[in-house]
Amino acid sequence: MDYSQINAAAEGYKADMTRFLRDLVKIPGESCGEKGHVMRIKEEMEKLGFDKVQIDPMGNILGFMGSGQTLIGFDAHIDTVGIGNRDNWEFDPYEGYETDSEIGGRGTSDQMGGIVSAVYGAKIMKDLGLLNDKFQVVVTGTVQEEDCDGLCWQYIIHEDKIRPEFVVSTEPTDGGIYRGQRGRMEIRVDVKGISCHGSAPERGDNAIYKMADILQDIRALNENDAADETQIKGLVKMLDEKYNPEWEEARFLGRGTVTTSEIFFTSPSRCAVADSCSVSLDRRMTAGETWESCLDEIRALPSVKKYGDDVKVSMYEYSRPSWTELVYPIECYFPTWVIPKDHKVTKALEDAYKGLYGEERQGNDVTSQLRKSRPLTDKWTFSTNGVTIMGRNNIPCIGFGPGAEAQAHAPNERTWKDDLVRCAAVYAALPGNYCK
Repeated sequence: MDYSQINAAAEGYKADMTRFLRDLVKIPGESCGEKGHVMRIKEEMEKLGFDKVQIDPMGNILGFMGSGQTLIGFDAHIDTVGIGNRDNWEFDPYEGYETDSEIGGRGTSDQMGGIVSAVYGAKIMKDLGLLNDKFQVVVTGTVQEEDCDGLCWQYIIHEDKIRPEFVVSTEPTDGGIYRGQRGRMEIRVDVKGISCHGSAPERGDNAIYKMADILQDIRALNENDAADETQIKGLVKMLDEKYNPEWEEARFLGRGTVTTSEIFFTSPSRCAVADSCSVSLDRRMTAGETWESCLDEIRALPSVKKYGDDVKVSMYEYSRPSWTELVYPIECYFPTWVIPKDHKVTKALEDAYKGLYGEERQGNDVTSQLRKSRPLTDKWTFSTNGVTIMGRNNIPCIGFGPGAEAQAHAPNERTWKDDLVRCAAVYAALPGNYCK
């Protein structure tokens, strides 16, 4: 494989990729409102000569290149979060900006840059004759990830009946190769009480006070150690082989966490005892933890057991319509996943990267030192569509994408033109490496 030729081809498309990304930034496209992004991506795929471009009933766009037996996926979610407080932006988040090295705007790192590099990576494969009878690639621009990561791929796998041999997530990786992430789930705790007039609170049963006890135990679950004498053993216990057979991968991914993210109550008035209280919990999971184990852990807390049938612990469900108005309900459970460091997919991506750029993460003047201080192969802090691709469906998934994790959801979001080029080159080289 001529890596210098691939690199030169990617460099030659830098201006085209910049223009494409800036066009996408100018189109608002939050979850369930991605139609404008889909249509602009369709236009670019058709212009570049993709063999087939389709929009599925959920609204995901899929572009195919090649005709071989082995299907390889490159995924980018094409929804963005909102802009938040406009006063925190130093420039128009949708007009964006461009310098010699940077592109700014909402979605540049998270993660419109990924779809741009993937589309042009496929184009480079076609230009250089890297497509053959061994493999076909599908580039997916997927919807609703910011709302419900992985929902799009549950639909693609089970309804579109498309199942690649492996998938590259093009979420931002700060120049590294990412082979896993912690999972997450959204838990709800409901507590019942009995209302009465606030002038005689002893006549009622205050649900907020019950919840206060439960919240202290939830906090302890997150913050405690795992010593034998500790009653509520902290989640750090999952890093210990005594409690977790998957402790090695748990240490690689990092410990799980739990925090209270929302609180609700009902009461007849401000002069009454609350008759219900509910909270939402954000639960991050490491290797060895499942949705069942996480729910059971809350149910086993002393305060939850103390209040018995007055407490309900459950998992949220997501059922918001997509931009095409399709509703595809799913539990708010996003499994932990990690691909082994010696897996064929891991090695193929590492080989493609090293053939092009060597042993270290690459960056520009702003990012290079920070990136080079980190291992080339690492993991994400946040969650991705890999929760469904590999977490639910056991399709190998690996991450390599333009931009930086720290730019995700932040004001003044930006990415780097050289990242777009490097990722397009690595994507173009990967299938041939894998199918050798």
